[in-house]
Amino acid sequence: MVAMMVVSFNAKADHDQVITFNQMPEAAQAFHKQYFADKVPLVVTVDWDDYTIRYESGEKVEFDKQGNWKEIDCRSTIVPIELIPEQIKANINATFPGSKILKIDRNRRGYEVKLNNGLEVEYSPTFDVIDIDD
Repeated sequence: MVAMMVVSFNAKADHDQVITFNQMPEAAQAFHKQYFADKVPLVVTVDWDDYTIRYESGEKVEFDKQGNWKEIDCRSTIVPIELIPEQIKANINATFPGSKILKIDRNRRGYEVKLNNGLEVEYSPTFDVIDIDD
């Protein structure tokens, strides 16, 4: 019973509401069909300021209210190369040859990528490297 109360509390605290795929913005649906069509959505949720698709294979994509991607987390696979800005691809290839991008976040402060070697690289909106964490 306590476990059920904790789960219930967490769901309310997150404000996540399960929705159908068709209830997402059209841009998010088109994104899925173009880049993740081979993945099976496990659950689609909405909260105050974003939509999220979690896939059976473990990937997760977050979108803003308009359906633009905010975060792509591929965990053990790689982020589709077409979605990575050219400046970031060039920097990663030059600085960390052979590394793959498993996760990318974007917001008004810039981009953050997580590599398969465990490093996280943060970029300004103009694609300057501003931090590297291991």
